[in-house]
Amino acid sequence: MNLERKARVLIAKPGLDGHDRGVKIIARAYRDAGFEVIYTGVHQTPEQIVNAAIQEDVDLVGLSCLSGAHLYLFSEVMRQLRERGADDITVIGGGIIPKEDVPKLREAGMKEVFLPGTSLAQIITWTRENIKLK
Repeated sequence: MNLERKARVLIAKPGLDGHDRGVKIIARAYRDAGFEVIYTGVHQTPEQIVNAAIQEDVDLVGLSCLSGAHLYLFSEVMRQLRERGADDITVIGGGIIPKEDVPKLREAGMKEVFLPGTSLAQIITWTRENIKLK
């Protein structure tokens, strides 16, 4: 019997961005790669995302934003995770994010930001190499 559990990944769309095709593709890629995936859907507040991440005991949160509000929304998720003592959860992001915003997001605590054109294989490989099971 295999007692090793699958890594748990929460995929979320914070804010008012309703474009979800890409994030659904990411969620499916994680599932197909053997991860346990929880997709929260669109229009999530940072508080809803943090609550779900803690309740589901996830190892990774993947945030997607195409609306331009990524600096505030992603940073707010990070802040709330720290406040709730859940900053051991790895957080990554992607979407339409200018390269010059990546250092700001990393300063906020995000471990990686995937820009347009990143392949699904690159995202899965990065996750396997960098995620720590709790």
